[in-house]
Amino acid sequence: MQSNLEVLGPIERRLDISVPLAAVEVEVQARLKNLARSVRMHGFRPGKAPLSAVARQHGAGIRQEVLGASLQAGFNAAVQEHNLRVAGNPRFEGKDGGEGQEVRFSAHFEVYPEVKIGDLSGGHITRPQTGLTDADVDKTVDVLRKQRREFTIVGRPAQADDRVKFDFLGTLDGQPFEGGEGKGYLTVLGEGRFLKDFETNLTGMSAGQNKGFDLTFPPDYPAAHLAGKQVHFDVTLHEVSEPKLPEVNADFARAMGVADGDVTKLREEIKDNLEREVKRRVQTRVKEQVMSLLSDKSELEVPKALVAMEAQRILQQTQQDTAGRGLKELPLPADMFSEQATRRVRLGIILAEVVKAQGLFAKPEQVRALVEELAQSYEEPEQVVSWYFESPDRLQEVESLALEENVVAWVMSQARVEDVATSFDDLMGRT
Repeated sequence: MQSNLEVLGPIERRLDISVPLAAVEVEVQARLKNLARSVRMHGFRPGKAPLSAVARQHGAGIRQEVLGASLQAGFNAAVQEHNLRVAGNPRFEGKDGGEGQEVRFSAHFEVYPEVKIGDLSGGHITRPQTGLTDADVDKTVDVLRKQRREFTIVGRPAQADDRVKFDFLGTLDGQPFEGGEGKGYLTVLGEGRFLKDFETNLTGMSAGQNKGFDLTFPPDYPAAHLAGKQVHFDVTLHEVSEPKLPEVNADFARAMGVADGDVTKLREEIKDNLEREVKRRVQTRVKEQVMSLLSDKSELEVPKALVAMEAQRILQQTQQDTAGRGLKELPLPADMFSEQATRRVRLGIILAEVVKAQGLFAKPEQVRALVEELAQSYEEPEQVVSWYFESPDRLQEVESLALEENVVAWVMSQARVEDVATSFDDLMGRT
């Protein structure tokens, strides 16, 4: 086998390869003979068909298989010979010539790019500093209580936190519009399931009351046919119910999974969970800044083949998620995910380069510590740890997290890091 490498661009390459035809024919004949020992053909007992008959029926297919295997083997050998790191799959093209003595072809492909990472010392990363208080635990307890509230019908006008049952009909320029009608609809005032102006008009209404009002949809409303438009609603209120929250007692603690009903233990568990969530959110905020800084300071050519593969993977995941939610699968083109795929591929190449250049590989003890940390949020952590170590694929996911942690720590050692006092509500995205 002979090969010639041609550089077509920063990461584009072409290999011209020739494979001796005699070697191909030897393999074809070997496969035909092996097939003849067991093949079933009309008019012959199994394994008794003449080689010439087997060749007539199966020769073309076998020759195509052998040629394909020879091309791939020739490509792999040439890649090894020229010490190339191929990004994605090659595109093979046949070539004329060889005077019947050899099979000639060219392989077009991309290689992984050279990555140049600039000076990170000018980068600025803010790290949230959040301390948990008893008030933060109280707020979380209140959230849990609201999740288990019960509603009782009352005879007074509706107010915030009440659940109301109502019919509504919306019209645009005097005509009903899509999605503008509902009967026996339930909503809790203040939860934001409807536009604020809509809920404001429901507040103060009593059961049996009718009301008409105008409302203007926001300019950025998702339904384009309503964005920025003024509509009219007619509403009939049928029922007002006020919430009753459970008491924080032993029954409530048991309902939350504390077997002995100890309220103090419940609060301790809630605080532990909140501390883990605070740590996770701080890490996420810092990691986002680190990845952005790395991307901004790096220069590289992104292989188109890898972007196409990643876009296809995102499309498949999107379709799986859609099917999992019971929604109809949409015929989406893979290239609509090209921008997202490019970001992922680019960052993945940068991270791999940093890990290699700085020796930031994950250590076994680091992976185990991460697994044990992940398992703490489950009722039986030991089983979760065993579950991870039973599967190399699951461990690979944790190893990737460990690599990211190492990269984040290295970048933070290079950049300027500022600790910023951040309230729990701000960190959690609460208003």
